[in-house]
This record gives sequence, C-alpha cells and structure tokens, in this order.
Amino acid sequence: MKYPNDQQLINLDVCVLNALRLFANPETELPKVDFSKFKRPLVVGSGNAAATGRIIFAGKDAIFADESTYKNKLKNITNIDGAVLFSASASKHAPGIANAVKEMGKKVILLTCNPAARDMDNFDDVYVFPHLPEPYTYNTSTYMGMILAKTRENAQHILDYINTAIDEALHEFSPGFDKFDAFFLLVPEEFDLIRIMLTTKFVELFGRRIARDVFTTEQAQHATTLVPCDTELFISFGCENKWWGKNNLFIPLPKDAGYAAMMAIGYYAIGKIQAQKPPWFKENIAHYCEEAAKWFGKPMPVIA
Repeated sequence: MKYPNDQQLINLDVCVLNALRLFANPETELPKVDFSKFKRPLVVGSGNAAATGRIIFAGKDAIFADESTYKNKLKNITNIDGAVLFSASASKHAPGIANAVKEMGKKVILLTCNPAARDMDNFDDVYVFPHLPEPYTYNTSTYMGMILAKTRENAQHILDYINTAIDEALHEFSPGFDKFDAFFLLVPEEFDLIRIMLTTKFVELFGRRIARDVFTTEQAQHATTLVPCDTELFISFGCENKWWGKNNLFIPLPKDAGYAAMMAIGYYAIGKIQAQKPPWFKENIAHYCEEAAKWFGKPMPVIA
C-alpha cells in the first residue's frame, strides 16, 4: 500500500480546524433533512455514526441500534415504522441493514457523505452531506456536518472560539500532555451523548497505550475515581473540576455551545494530546486499512 505523506496524515486537531473552515464557508450547504414520515424509527449507525444518530434524535421517540443489535430490535419491537441510517461511506454494514428493513416493508432514510448512495436501491431517501478527505477513522467533517444540520450552530463562531479561548487555555497548561498516560474527561450533563464519540476517538488514536475515561460530572461521583493515578490528567470541559485529581486542566465552552461545539472542542483537545504523543496512529493506519479491506471485502483507503 502507498503510504500518504505527512501532510495528508494530519493530527486530529488540524482536522477539526479544516472541518470548521468548510462549514463556515458560505458556499457550503447542509441538507435539510425531513424525518416526518416516521413516528418511531429505528436509528442505526456504527461507532460514531451511532452516536451521531443519538444526538440528532435526542428527545425523540426512536429506537437506537447498531450493526450488532438492529436485527433483534426489528424482530422484537413491532411498532418501528421505518429506519434512519447514519453512514459516512454508505458501505460496509449500511446496505445490509437497509435491505433487512426493506424486507419488512419499511422505508429507509440514509444520511451519508457518499454521493454514489443516491444510485443505490437499498435506500428510499438519501441526504448527502459535504465533507473533506481525512485520515480513515477520523470522521470529523462527516458527522460534524450532520450534527450542524440539526443544531444550526455557527461554525465560524466555534472556529474563532477555538483559536482564542481554547488555544489560550492549552497554551497556559503546564507541564504538557506528554507527561500523562491516563486522561479523565469531564463533560457537562447536557452533553452526555458526546461521551461515546470522545471515548471512541481515544481508542482509535491510542488503542491501549493510553488509559481514558469520559464521564459527566454527575456520573463521576460514583466510584469512578476510587483508585488514584499520579500520571492521570483530569480535563474538564465547561465546568470547573474542584473535586477530583491533583492534575487538572479546565477547558471553557462557549455560552451557547451545542453538540457541534462540544464535539469540535473535545476532538481538538484530543488532537493536541495526539500531537504530544508518539505517532502510533500514523505508524499503524496503513496496515490496519489493509487488514480491514479483508474483513469488509473492499478497498479501505487511508485517506477517506
């Protein structure tokens, strides 16, 4: 496999800035998605696509599933009246899931970044979102665009906030992320659904080389800090941590922050950790894509 050059294999924080610039561009249009045809849909995605679906359908009467649980949900929950699939590539599991739903006589809506999905018979309605080429697994512009379509946050305001308040907080932090091998992220209760996305990003970038936990401040009170670790850093987003750990970093959030801002700022901080650690992701992503191509039976590009 041909390895991308270093400029293509950017760190996650750079990817966040690129994504925000894309969505801040007045020429970038986000689809207006209509879910009104469903009263109780099955909302399905894999990994961070599943988390995106939960964020977009938060507070709605929906049944949530992933590639491992959708069959059970379809079989046992009789009043599901359709499905909404989230898949950046519209490949891997998405076509098979769509077929299973359509076999039951139900319609399928797809949110994707792949224009070719419009020509596939698996889906009844397809909404294609703009995105940028990114290292495989980053999926930053892909799902950020879908979240922004729901929250209608101002991408330029988020970008400006990162370039000022967030950079200032990180610049003043000493001794730096490279001194820690465990991270405990605290997020406000209203952003509980972001926990999956931040945890997944740690797994993708660092594997088991770095320990991590992500909890809301309320969840953190329940024995999550019982065993102390001297090399653990507590990072609190939008809420000062006055209770846990001896190593702390406070990262502010905008007053009007929604899930897109929380995602962007959380990913940006993780990208700064990535930049101060050995390049584990960059050293292994090409081999991983080669192996993944065998599992899925299709090419898996390093830059997707």
